[in-house]
Amino acid sequence: MLRTHTCGELNKDHAGKRATLCGWVETVRVAGKISFLLLRDRYGVTQVFLNSGLTKDFAKVNKDSVLKVAGEVKARPANQVNKEMGTGEIELSAESIEILNPCDPLPLDISNATEDTRLKHRYLDLRSGRMQRNLLLRHKVLKTINDFMDSRGFIHVETPLLAKSTPEGARDYLVPSRNFPGKFFALPQSPQIFKQLMMVAGYDKYYQIARCLRDEDLRADRQPEFTQLDIEMSFVEEEDMYGLCENLMKRVFKDALGIDVKTPFPRMSYGEVMKKYSSDKPNLSKGPGDYAFAWVVDFPMFEYSETDRRYVAMHHPFTSPMPEDYDKVGKDMSKVRARAYDLVLNGFEIAGGSIRNHSVDVQQRVFKALQLSDLDVEAKFGFLMNALRFGAPPMGGIAFGIDRLLAIIAGEESIRDVIAFPKNKDAKDLMLDAPSEVSKEQLDELGLQLKRSKS
Repeated sequence: MLRTHTCGELNKDHAGKRATLCGWVETVRVAGKISFLLLRDRYGVTQVFLNSGLTKDFAKVNKDSVLKVAGEVKARPANQVNKEMGTGEIELSAESIEILNPCDPLPLDISNATEDTRLKHRYLDLRSGRMQRNLLLRHKVLKTINDFMDSRGFIHVETPLLAKSTPEGARDYLVPSRNFPGKFFALPQSPQIFKQLMMVAGYDKYYQIARCLRDEDLRADRQPEFTQLDIEMSFVEEEDMYGLCENLMKRVFKDALGIDVKTPFPRMSYGEVMKKYSSDKPNLSKGPGDYAFAWVVDFPMFEYSETDRRYVAMHHPFTSPMPEDYDKVGKDMSKVRARAYDLVLNGFEIAGGSIRNHSVDVQQRVFKALQLSDLDVEAKFGFLMNALRFGAPPMGGIAFGIDRLLAIIAGEESIRDVIAFPKNKDAKDLMLDAPSEVSKEQLDELGLQLKRSKS
């Protein structure tokens, strides 16, 4: 290793010992023939003392240049201890400094740059304390989730990113196939069908930290690609899902914020929250620092689409209707309730799920009620219908929006501030300059031709 310690590691117990640090220059302060610089990495900041011999060569080094500094650790006098720094009891008296890589003048002041400027130079923005805190928080929360799910007997299974385009959702991102001209893969909007197939296969406790992709209009809490905690279980009912998720949230908030979340969470029907709050995502928080969870249940199974001039699934077409409303499917569509549930937190939906249709007969009836022809069902969902015929167990699941949950925990207004490399509000990657044009040779290889718009 080029370094013996990190920039957040040294303290008064190291006084009198030699140390070598590597990091980025935060500031340089010159005081006559001597000077000081602050050297930082993601672990912290250490003050480095430069004697007159070193001051001449390094007093004008640019901010964010990368240095290797070797010297002796010295305790600061009591009246010079900086209590706001983790290493404030000491400084490193430099004996040698090596510039590992000089830094050009920075193109932005991270403290007051616009979001687009930050995203254009994201590799610089990620050096900020704010972004480092957020990404370390993300790591901690994901570790907690993995540990919790493992302790409950779940196994993590990765599902394909190249899948099949299916209806009844947001727009798919399509991927043309070189080997099969004119045919396309679709990037998954969620692992929904795959996790149901895992239940058919007998893996009764599945989860995945899954990447999902949807071509939809963006908001502060939406991205073209996002992360879900995807969960599915066999032989369960709603109460099993509520208990699992409430205990997971207790663990996450305790580990991330040291907060004890009270359970069970209150439950309200869709009709109740719409009448009282005019929203199915009620904000029950009483002020800053208050985290108010609630379950919203008894959703309508279907909603009428003026665009399509038919009823569509409010959640997705694999949700099971309430047993007492089964006979209304295809007849009195507006009166059918779903075995669906959403978990809301401070006015945001952070998770949604349902008990699934594990019976071929029920699933066929739902597809028919949605006016999907037998040919459409076979083309889009034939593999699922076949699987349900081979001993599919009762099953249910839920998916958490990890980015949305993290934004709430981190106190950020936008999920872009808890994602390492997000797209901007226009769904562009400003750092990579994507989406971008591709060569005619690439298009020819895929059998594609662009339709030029008329000027």
